[in-house]
Amino acid sequence: MAAELHVELVAADRSVWSGEATLVVARTTSGDIGVMAGHQPLLGVLESGPVTIRTSEGGTVVAAVHGGFVSFADNKLSLLAEIAELSDEIDIERAERALERAKGEDDASAERRADVRLRAVAAR
Repeated sequence: MAAELHVELVAADRSVWSGEATLVVARTTSGDIGVMAGHQPLLGVLESGPVTIRTSEGGTVVAAVHGGFVSFADNKLSLLAEIAELSDEIDIERAERALERAKGEDDASAERRADVRLRAVAAR
């Protein structure tokens, strides 16, 4: 069995996912990072993008994360996001409409949020 780390994905309004994982991939301001058990301690700023969690049971959890922080120490990874949604919670048609509306209104941040949601769904 692969070494495990404990993961907590928390949004400002709720706990999104918690459990044991073998790998977590996230986008930070320094670039994409992969964290496994035994990784050196880190603290970083999350960029908007999909977060992929490989669970200990062999499954994959994907979430759309919109800003926040990541920290890792003592085999505990915390992802503290402003907004986070599991990919299976995302309504694809609604996200597509939001993307089109944002493009029409030239709203870059709304366009980025809708794009991240659609990328998270595509990655699951």
